[in-house]
Amino acid sequence: MLDELKKDAETRMGKSVESLKGELTKIRTGRAHPSLLEHVMVDYYGSPTPINQVASIAITDSRLLTVTAFDKSMSQAVEKAIITSDLGLNPSSAGDAIRVPLPPLTEERRKDLIKVVRQEGEQAKVAIRNIRRDVLGDVKSLVKEKEATEDDERRFQDEIQKITDKYVALVDTTLKEKEKDLMEI
Repeated sequence: MLDELKKDAETRMGKSVESLKGELTKIRTGRAHPSLLEHVMVDYYGSPTPINQVASIAITDSRLLTVTAFDKSMSQAVEKAIITSDLGLNPSSAGDAIRVPLPPLTEERRKDLIKVVRQEGEQAKVAIRNIRRDVLGDVKSLVKEKEATEDDERRFQDEIQKITDKYVALVDTTLKEKEKDLMEI
């Protein structure tokens, strides 16, 4: 029973780290990356649809994305969706393709983005600590029900703390990489 709780905690903590990495890909650095547009929704015949389902996104160079709608009649809707997104991008049509240049980040904007990155990291750490708290609560209830001993509980607390420390360190490493990435010019 304790092994199952430990595996469950590790799985959930791993998912928290993966979720953080997913959130960090949405925060743009100075380089073009297709994931920047992933959360942009296009009005596809009346229903909001992710841009990657109505168009292909390619990297032309380090500061330029090229978006090509699968259905040529949707080009204007795709361009409008990019303009109205919160990314601050100004796409331009070039025939069938839509060019999306990425402006260079200012020093002030980079510092703002680092604050956002740190907030995301703190949320991930809180999620990991909440998982630890939940699992330790489950173990306490097992001890009350006499399904585990107090020695098992103490040993388990040490093991869960080591796992928690490992995942918090992984979050810190991920944050440092993203901050370094943001500060590169």
